[in-house]
Amino acid sequence: MKAPLSLLAGAALLLLLTAATLAGPLLLPDPEAMDLAVRLGPPSADHLLGTDELGRDVLARLVQGGRVSLAVAALTATLAALFGTAIGLLAGYVGGRIDSALMRLTDGVMALPLLPLLIVLAAADPVRLGIPPDLAASEPVAVARLAIIVACVSWTGVARLVRGSTLSVRARDHVRAAEALGAGPMRVMVRHILPDVASPVVVAATLSVGHVILIESALSFLGLGLRPPLASWGNMLTGAMDVVWTAPAMAIWPGAAIFITVLAFNLLGEGLQRRLAPSLCRR
Repeated sequence: MKAPLSLLAGAALLLLLTAATLAGPLLLPDPEAMDLAVRLGPPSADHLLGTDELGRDVLARLVQGGRVSLAVAALTATLAALFGTAIGLLAGYVGGRIDSALMRLTDGVMALPLLPLLIVLAAADPVRLGIPPDLAASEPVAVARLAIIVACVSWTGVARLVRGSTLSVRARDHVRAAEALGAGPMRVMVRHILPDVASPVVVAATLSVGHVILIESALSFLGLGLRPPLASWGNMLTGAMDVVWTAPAMAIWPGAAIFITVLAFNLLGEGLQRRLAPSLCRR
C-alpha cells in the first residue's frame, strides 16, 4: 500500500501546484477584490466556495494561499538543505576540532526553543532594517524573509544526517583513490562524496516541507508571518476566527488544505525514502 499512497500523494501535490501556478490566476477571480454586499456569502456559481468576511472569493484566496505557502516551504527546504549539507560535509570529511565545533553549533541550535525563537526573529521589522515599505510588503520579499527565518533553525537535521553519511562514504575505496591521486578536499567532497549523500538529503528535504508549512501557518496565524493582503493559509485561519461560529467553512477550508498538503508531503517523503534511501527506513 505504500507505493500507491505515495503516487496518490504526488498526484495530489502536482494538482495543487498546477492549480496554484496556472489555473488559479487564469480562471479564478482576483483574490484581493472585495465586495461587502456579498460578505460571508454561500457557495454559488460566481463563488464556488463562497466569500469571506470582506466579500473576497474564498477559492481564489485558497489557491493564492497555496501558492504562497508552497513557495515558502520549497524555498525554506532548499535553503536548509544547502546549508545543512555544507555543514555536514565539512564536519564529516575534515573531522577533528572543526567537526566538534560544527556539531556543538548544531546541538546548540537544536536545543533552542523553536517557536519562541521564530517569534523573536519574525517580529523584526524589515522596514527598520532599511528596506522600503513597498518592497518589504511585496510577495517575493515577504516569502524570502519568512523562508530565511525558518531556514535558520531547520538545517540541523540535514547537517547531522549528511555528517553521518559522509563519515561512512569517506572510507570507501573510490574516495581514497581520489585522495591518493592528489584531489583536493573540495573536489573530493563535491565530486566523490556529495553524490553518495544526495539521496538522503532529497528525502529529508521532502519530509521537511510539511513541517515548514505548519510553521509558516502557525506564524501567519499569530500575525508574525505573511500578512494581509497577501493570502496564506495561516492568515486565512486568523481572519476566520471572528466568524468561526457563524461561518465555520471559513476555517474549515484553509485547515483542510494544510492537513491534506502536509499529509501528502509526508507520504511522498516516505515513498522517496523507501526508494532512494532504504537504509533510513525503520525496520
